[in-house]
Amino acid sequence: MPEIAHQPRLAIENLQAWYGESHVLHGIDLEVHDGEVVTLLGRNGAGRTTTLKSILGLVGKRSGSIRLDGQEVIAEPTHRIAHIGALGYCPEERGIYARLSVDENLRLPPQLTAQGMSADEIYTMFPNLAERRRSLGGQLSGGEQQMLAIGRILRTGARLLLLDEITEGLAPVIVQALGKTIRDLKARGLTIVLVEQNFHFAEGLADRHYVIEHGRVAEVFQAEDIATGGDRLNAYLSV
Repeated sequence: MPEIAHQPRLAIENLQAWYGESHVLHGIDLEVHDGEVVTLLGRNGAGRTTTLKSILGLVGKRSGSIRLDGQEVIAEPTHRIAHIGALGYCPEERGIYARLSVDENLRLPPQLTAQGMSADEIYTMFPNLAERRRSLGGQLSGGEQQMLAIGRILRTGARLLLLDEITEGLAPVIVQALGKTIRDLKARGLTIVLVEQNFHFAEGLADRHYVIEHGRVAEVFQAEDIATGGDRLNAYLSV
C-alpha cells in the first residue's frame, strides 16, 4: 500500500490581512508539520508579526485559508482557534501581569490540553524563575519576563507555539538559554513558529525558514540550504 502523507499541523494558503484600510498580507502560503521549528524572517514591517496575529484572528480582517490539523479555522473566533489548535501565542510585548507574582502568573492560564507543564517543571526549565517565584512580574528583568511569558504558554498544554521576537533586547547569555529551551521543547514534540530578527539565533534551531517581504513569502530555505543560499538570504535581511 502507498504511504499516506501526514497532513500539516498548520497549513496557510493565500492569507490576506488588513488593519483597517491597510492591506498588510498579500497572499501568505506556508505549512508546518508536527514537531518542526519554522522561522519567519524578514525586515521590520514585512508582515511577520501580522502573520502570527492573523493565525489567531487578531487583525481587523483576513481572508484565505488557515487549517489546523486539516480543520479550516479562518472564520473562527480567537478563543476557538486556540482550543482547536492547542495553540499558544507569545507576543513581542510578552503579556505577563506586572502586578502579580511569578507563581500567580503561572496559575492563571486556562488549560487547552491535559499536557500542560506543572509549575515545578517550568521552574526546572527556567531556574531563574524559581529564584524569583514570589517576585512581581514587573520586577523581573527582560529575560526573566520572557521566560515567564513562555512558561505561561507551556502551562496551558499548547502544542503549537507562536513566538514573536523572543530574543529582542536580551543579553547573549539569556538568548543562549532560550535557544536551549526551544531545542528542549522540540525534543518534547512541540511545534514552533518563530518570528525572529536574529538569524544567528534561529539558524541552528529551525527546520525551515520562510522569508517574508511586502506581505508575501519571497523564498523558503530548508536548513540544509543555508550553506549554499546564505548570500541570497543576507540580501533579503540586509537593511
